[in-house]
Amino acid sequence: MTTAQDTRLRDLSVRLLQRVLPEHRRFHVQLWDGTVLPAPQDHSATLVINSTESLGQMLQTPVDVAVGEAYMNGAFDIQGDVLAVFEAIEDIVPRLSALEWATLAQEAAALRKAAGLGSPLAAVLKGRQHSRSRDMEAVQYHYDVSNRFYQLWLDPRMVYSCAYFPTGQETLEQAQTAKLDLICRKLRLKPGERLLDIGSGWGGLALYAARQYGVQVVGVTLSQQQLQEARERAARQGLEGQVEFRLQDYRDVSGEFDKVVSVGMSEHVGAEQLGTYFQLAWQRLRPGGLMLNHAISSGPVALDTAPSVATGQFVQRYIFPDGEILPIWQTLRDAQNAGFEVRDVEDLREHYARTLTCWLRNLEAHWTEAETEVGLSRLRLWRLYLAGSAHQFDWGHLAIHQALLAKPAAHGRVELPASRADLYRSAP
Repeated sequence: MTTAQDTRLRDLSVRLLQRVLPEHRRFHVQLWDGTVLPAPQDHSATLVINSTESLGQMLQTPVDVAVGEAYMNGAFDIQGDVLAVFEAIEDIVPRLSALEWATLAQEAAALRKAAGLGSPLAAVLKGRQHSRSRDMEAVQYHYDVSNRFYQLWLDPRMVYSCAYFPTGQETLEQAQTAKLDLICRKLRLKPGERLLDIGSGWGGLALYAARQYGVQVVGVTLSQQQLQEARERAARQGLEGQVEFRLQDYRDVSGEFDKVVSVGMSEHVGAEQLGTYFQLAWQRLRPGGLMLNHAISSGPVALDTAPSVATGQFVQRYIFPDGEILPIWQTLRDAQNAGFEVRDVEDLREHYARTLTCWLRNLEAHWTEAETEVGLSRLRLWRLYLAGSAHQFDWGHLAIHQALLAKPAAHGRVELPASRADLYRSAP
């Protein structure tokens, strides 16, 4: 039986939603009592508000943390295409920034008995930021969730970075193979060369380069689970004598290499350490050699928001602790200051949006098995992370750049052909 209090809370929730939600959206909103605020156009998703307290939990500052934790804790659900809900962020965030927060917060507080914020899943790191021990903690927090969990939604090689869709018709597996081959071609790998793979992950690139291009590879990672999986894959493929995987900080690598590659790793380095990172890579590289740095960068389109709305704290707390996304100019500046010559820069932003969407769909297709592996809260966290990241790359809030760097030898000699034609031959 509906009470006067139930009706009051429902009406208050409806008023708040009408103030916050954009006029044009592709999803319905359904309240806990079955009340529906229909989409004004065709819809592909439904945002389900699960209790009278849900909006109160969501409308707190910083909003990105409050909404993320509310979803993890089950305060609301997204049925259908989660990306349709993320599209509305482009209207919701500026709207929240312009609203009178004192009034909005007061109304939201009336719906909130217990905030429900926080989660035991949050990263708690010790020691000085970007010290060796803390970097290992941060990396293992993200990558040592469960190898089986990652296997459920990555491609068979477990390549956890932006794929390359040169024709737009590739499957995820084909696109990851195309990306690996593009990197090897950009580095102009030759049989017998020594390649250093900084942040080698589950070994996909190192093993591909060894088998297809005949190079000797040293791959370093700070993830114990990645190391174990990579070594097992090397053994299964008969490449143990050609590829060596180490649990080692990039700052502790010694020796000289013909080529250096780093894919999705420098985001963990941090702005203050980025100069050191490139200096050490320079020291490891022989004169005339090449380095390819593949990393997420800040995008060309800023999100119009107040500081209290989209802070990035949710990603820091639950996804990539101590991770930093830098503008491409800063990355190239630090590379040049270390002595590198920038020979080529390519932005694969749209490719990463598609890659993340593929990962998201794979995760949703294996939902039951993934929940068994990591639990519902962590699974919901990853769904939110993958969808949000796909949206940010699609809308230009994030970018992804491959920078080809050279260490000139005597008289400025660099071993590169006169054109880029060799880079864009048909992928395998």
